[in-house]
Amino acid sequence: MVAQAKKRELKDAQKRKKQLEDRCKLEESIGTAAQTWNQEILPNWSTMCTSRRVRDLWWQGIPPSVRGKVWSLAVGNELNITHELYNICLARAKEKWKTTPAPTTETETEDRESSLELIKLDISRTFPQLCIFQQGGPYHDVLHSILGAYTCYRPDVGYVQGMSFIAAVLILNLDTADAFIAFANLLNKPCQMAFFRVDHSLMLTYFAAFEVFFEENLPKLFAHFKKNNLTPDIYLIDWIFTLYSKSLPLDLACRVWDVFCRDGEEFLFRTALGLLRLYQDVLTCMDFIHMAQFLTRLPDLIPAEQLFQHIAAVHMTSRNRKWAQVLQALQKDQERGSPVLKR
Repeated sequence: MVAQAKKRELKDAQKRKKQLEDRCKLEESIGTAAQTWNQEILPNWSTMCTSRRVRDLWWQGIPPSVRGKVWSLAVGNELNITHELYNICLARAKEKWKTTPAPTTETETEDRESSLELIKLDISRTFPQLCIFQQGGPYHDVLHSILGAYTCYRPDVGYVQGMSFIAAVLILNLDTADAFIAFANLLNKPCQMAFFRVDHSLMLTYFAAFEVFFEENLPKLFAHFKKNNLTPDIYLIDWIFTLYSKSLPLDLACRVWDVFCRDGEEFLFRTALGLLRLYQDVLTCMDFIHMAQFLTRLPDLIPAEQLFQHIAAVHMTSRNRKWAQVLQALQKDQERGSPVLKR
């Protein structure tokens, strides 16, 4: 027994040593990558951002110290929002909060989703495990300000559940005004606007496009989902609404965001296929209820490198057509009233 105990102790010590070595290697590689981004890539962004070397580095994950800057550059600012405009929107929001009483009945507000009450409720549920966005936390007021300012900037969109997670991730990586600029520009992208404005016909088009590539890449799992009537909306809506920030561990979600900022909406659906590919053996053994439960609450520990290997293995071409071409063709079908998109 003593010999076995010593053997276990030695094994545990070796395991701890290996973990320490791996952590040191990771920290060293992150430091080296950060230096490369800061000294070589960012100063020459316009000429280097599309190079093969930078794309390879991008895929490996952007170092946290430069992540916000890279996201801002990649997302861009087509809306030409300035820090001054953010301050104006925030001032309007604060004035509105002072003068607008909280609704007490359903009839007192036509658009409850833009109400202060829903923003407050959503903030309390945003990354609760971090304890930094809730009442009294260091980022509570910042998150509240960005969401409030956005409802004044885009009253036609207002506040929609899920926005708080996107804003929170940006706050963790950018200064407040820059986070607002990135937030507004991200939500202005066609896919995000379709979902946040609940454009049902366009959402169905996105789901149909996703299913084209689902069947192409994972035919057996696709057939299993069809047999069990598991439609994409059941799991994709939450993934797309929060850009995976609610569904994946935060560090892994940030890696997904890295490539999403580079490749656009296509990568959101490619990530979904990567997740299905990663767990296809598990999913094919499940019925409708268990599949829906699994996909709407993914495992807490998802191996990042394995997931990205599966994402890399996903082919985003169907009959020599890329994502954008498939989506465009389906949009035309939808305009003609094609039965393909009817659910």
